[in-house]
Amino acid sequence: MKLGMVGLPNVGKSTLFNAITNAGAQSANYPFCTIEPNVGMVSVPDERLEKLAEIYNPDKFTPAVIEFVDIAGLVKGASKGEGLGNKFLANIREVDAIVHVVRCFESDDIIHVEGSVDPLRDIETINLELIFSDIEMAQRRLDRATKALKGDKKMQLEVDFLKRLIAHLENGLPARSVEILDEAETEIINTTALLSAKPVIYACNMSEEDFTNGIESNNNYNLVKEVAAKEKAEILPICAALEAEISGLDSEEKVMFLEELGLERSGLDRMIQKCYSLLGLISYLTAGKPEVRAWTITKGTKAPQAAGKIHTDFERGFIRAEVIAYNDFIECGSNMVVAKEKGLVRSEGKEYVMQDGDIVLFRFNV
Repeated sequence: MKLGMVGLPNVGKSTLFNAITNAGAQSANYPFCTIEPNVGMVSVPDERLEKLAEIYNPDKFTPAVIEFVDIAGLVKGASKGEGLGNKFLANIREVDAIVHVVRCFESDDIIHVEGSVDPLRDIETINLELIFSDIEMAQRRLDRATKALKGDKKMQLEVDFLKRLIAHLENGLPARSVEILDEAETEIINTTALLSAKPVIYACNMSEEDFTNGIESNNNYNLVKEVAAKEKAEILPICAALEAEISGLDSEEKVMFLEELGLERSGLDRMIQKCYSLLGLISYLTAGKPEVRAWTITKGTKAPQAAGKIHTDFERGFIRAEVIAYNDFIECGSNMVVAKEKGLVRSEGKEYVMQDGDIVLFRFNV
């Protein structure tokens, strides 16, 4: 999974990126500090995997990972090449989802590129640049579809949808919020490479006081929450400064620090959970002495395709999957023999739909 972190200059984007990846991206109080995108890999925290590692003491421990890309700050006119616009848009095309960092805190020490804190204006600035780029992309496809319509009346559906989509975009609305009527329209959206169709998490960068006083007391956060609901986007309250402090603590200190703030998990953990939910992802697990590992798949993936994540031969020669739910395994005292005696280890075929937390052994022959 590849997530692109975007935002106007000086909203705390690179500070947050540094905190959650410990990648040491440059961070300073002036626009365009980030020019080339910084990349950081982050392990997905999974208590189930940690427990399996305790049980098997494996030679290799491999959690699922997320790639975070810190993309250069954006300014008005990016879709026309202003600032670092062309590079910015090209970088966004390569990610699976967007983490849009929005400044929701006041500070005299950190200059806002627009001179004041206004999250709705900031969101609109970036959304419009993505939308302008998408209008151009959709119009090109509409022109091709209109020409093809003369010889193929089946293209009428595509022409009609593209016209409706362009009208939606011209109203300043992102492609992800357009009404989709059927699978054919979904396919058109998915194959038009629209930037504003990408799933979005609005990461509201707030102050430590906001978490102490209650996030709902921050009106800027409440405004962004309304926008996210209209756009079918996720929202995540987070404090880049706090995340920076947490990133340097060991596990026990981190837990104590979060408890003092009344938080169960760090911003990174909450962000990852939102990303999995937004993209419809789950993890299945493989466990043994050689390796304990988490594999990320899309909800609804069947067993052979899940096996193909490990190796194409596993999918090609798939015979069956021996599956036990993680909770069942733990309830049997982490004893596979006991689990089999209780009938909790199932033999599943090609039509089995994988579930989150399945512990699997694939049988195959090529």
